[in-house]
Amino acid sequence: MASLVSAWRAAAAGLAVLFAAGGAAAAPAGSLALQDCRLEHPLRLASAAARCASLNVAEDPTHPAGATITLKLAVVPALDRRSTAAPLFVLAGGPGQSAIDLYVAFAAAFSRINREHDIVMLDQRGTGRSAPLQCRFPPDWSGGAAEPQRLRADARACLETLGAHVRFYTSSIAVQDLEAARIALGYPRISLYGVSYGTRMAELYLRRHGDVVAAVILDGVTDPEKPIGPDTPLDGERALEQILARCGDARDCAEAYPTLRADLAALRTRFGPGRVALTLADPDSGEPRTVEFNRALLNAALRMLSYSSSQAALLPRLIHQGAAGELAPLAAQSLLVERQLGEQLAAGMQLSVVCSEDEPFFAVARIDRAQLARTYQGTDQIDALQELCKVWPRGPVDADLHAPLHSDVPALLLSGEADPVTPAADAERVAAGFTRHRHLRLDGEGHGQLATGCVPRIRFEHPVEHAQAGGFAGAIGSEEPGDLAVARRERG
Repeated sequence: MASLVSAWRAAAAGLAVLFAAGGAAAAPAGSLALQDCRLEHPLRLASAAARCASLNVAEDPTHPAGATITLKLAVVPALDRRSTAAPLFVLAGGPGQSAIDLYVAFAAAFSRINREHDIVMLDQRGTGRSAPLQCRFPPDWSGGAAEPQRLRADARACLETLGAHVRFYTSSIAVQDLEAARIALGYPRISLYGVSYGTRMAELYLRRHGDVVAAVILDGVTDPEKPIGPDTPLDGERALEQILARCGDARDCAEAYPTLRADLAALRTRFGPGRVALTLADPDSGEPRTVEFNRALLNAALRMLSYSSSQAALLPRLIHQGAAGELAPLAAQSLLVERQLGEQLAAGMQLSVVCSEDEPFFAVARIDRAQLARTYQGTDQIDALQELCKVWPRGPVDADLHAPLHSDVPALLLSGEADPVTPAADAERVAAGFTRHRHLRLDGEGHGQLATGCVPRIRFEHPVEHAQAGGFAGAIGSEEPGDLAVARRERG
């Protein structure tokens, strides 16, 4: 998961997986009037044709006659207009990412499933174009490196612009919006794709409305029994160790950077208490910019570049250059990734979720601070979160949000072997609660399996009548519960 603290800003990724719906879905005949529209990537890198509508819902569901908010919804109709397959609802990550932006960025990855399935995106309340809760933190805000008083002051300043109603932007309320969208669109059954935090939304929807879910894909799986935060430094350390080990095992990398571990140790030692003013070309504008290279910036670079295998491949060279005194490339990469991802996340919505659903459970998690202190991220994130959440209002949370999940809905779970935030072990625990599932773990990959090797071509199909009879062996599901397949990345 991405935490607001120390730039908890990991963008979610998507995948293209087509599988049989557990029952036919009639063409939508709901109350929403869809209009032709064009969806544009927030960075204006791509656009996609769709059908759009606005859905008005109560901001506080316990007062339906009170204030309302407008949610943005988009549908990309199936290419086969005669198809009766259940639509796929896309649930974005963050928390705080727009589902519409996620789809537009990775539309090609959904192209196979879109042949027979409508793709539906509802910007979750507080994100994208659905009453977004945006906080404009200072550009030099460095999460855990900031003083507690400053963290609280920045949170209060954001609340002054947003108001106390931010408490109504939790997952437990958003899942009601999702069901309202299904009903308004007229779909009797749907399938779900959730990535990162979106897997929490999918899990919660399964608890409430599993009877209308045909199948579910969980990508970068969150364990509902664990709060976000306490294990993140440990998961990040494990992923970084795997990156270093892969370099050592690859002859070319090992020969180019024979002192990689020593180089990293030297950087971590120097920028424990140390800091240095650094002038570099801004990664967007190219204009000269002065930044302070310190422990927070180093840690952000290590963490942000661990999220995908392609970015992780840059780390050995960047670490080597940094240890030799050439810090600008490492700093520039960190700033570029953090800026691009941060612009796509609504920080206020993220705080509403984490401060209501995760931080209150830190005590139950029995945090071993000494163990965390031995990781490169340390306790910065959880310390900063606890300061921010002293200010941020808590909202409604379902009592069973962190209870074990049990479901008969066919499920495909996807994990990256080197995921720095939702490790494959979490997915294995969640998989045990599904009676029909398959868990794919991709070697060497990070967080979210968009366009990874053969994944975009994976196509799970099965006759509808067989699916209705419960036979998903060979499609989604496994003849042996808990089956774990390791998908190796395709080369060339």
